[in-house]
Amino acid sequence: MGPLKYIVRRILWKELGAIVLICGFWVSPVLAIDVDLTLEQAHQILAAARGPMEKASSNEEMFKIIQLADKATRVGDDPAIQPCGTSAVLRTKTYWFEYFGREEGRRSKVAQTEVRMPESKVQEILTMPNLEIELGLCGQEEFFAEGAEVALQQGSKNIMPIDKGNPSRGRKIPGSDMDFVSRFSARFSYQDLDPKAPTKIVVFFPDGKLISLDVDFAKIK
Repeated sequence: MGPLKYIVRRILWKELGAIVLICGFWVSPVLAIDVDLTLEQAHQILAAARGPMEKASSNEEMFKIIQLADKATRVGDDPAIQPCGTSAVLRTKTYWFEYFGREEGRRSKVAQTEVRMPESKVQEILTMPNLEIELGLCGQEEFFAEGAEVALQQGSKNIMPIDKGNPSRGRKIPGSDMDFVSRFSARFSYQDLDPKAPTKIVVFFPDGKLISLDVDFAKIK
C-alpha cells in the first residue's frame, strides 16, 4: 500500500469513528438479508421473477418490470427522479436469482421456447461469499469521484470491502452544464457483516467530504 493510500485509509477510519460518536447506536430492529438460501428457495425465486416477464405483452411492459425490480434493491436517491443524487444497488443472492429469473423469462419469450440457466450457475450463486454494492455518485466535474473509498458501518464496527473497482469517469447528466455521474462497485464479505444489523454505507472522498446512506435489510432480501 503506497504512503498516500495509507494516509487516506487512516483518515477514513478516523472519520468513520467520529460518525459513530456523533450518531450514537441504532436501536431499530431489522430483518436479515437472505445469506443462506436453499436450492428449493433459489428455484422459487427464479420462477417468481420469470413469470411476469413471460406474461408481458410488450417490450415496454418488460422494461417497466425491470425498473420496478431495480427500485426494490436500491437505497438512496432514485436516478429517474433525482439524476444528481447518491444511490446504491445491493446485489444479494436474491438479487441475482431475480435478475436471472427475469432473463430466463425474457429469453424464453424471444426464443418461444423454455430457456433456463444451468444448475451450475444456480450453485455458484448459492455459494457466493460476497455482497456486491454498486454506488452512483454525483459531482460537479468529470473526475470528482477519483480516490473515493467506501465502507459499511454497523454500530461501532467499520467494514472495509475485500475488493473495490475504480470510480468511472464522470458522465455529464443530459440537460445539465455542470453535473456529472460516476459509478463504482465494491464487494463485502458476508462473513464480515451482520445481515440483521442496521447499516450505513459511508463514502469518503480524499478532500474530506463524507456521504452516508441508511440501509434497511428488512426491505432488501
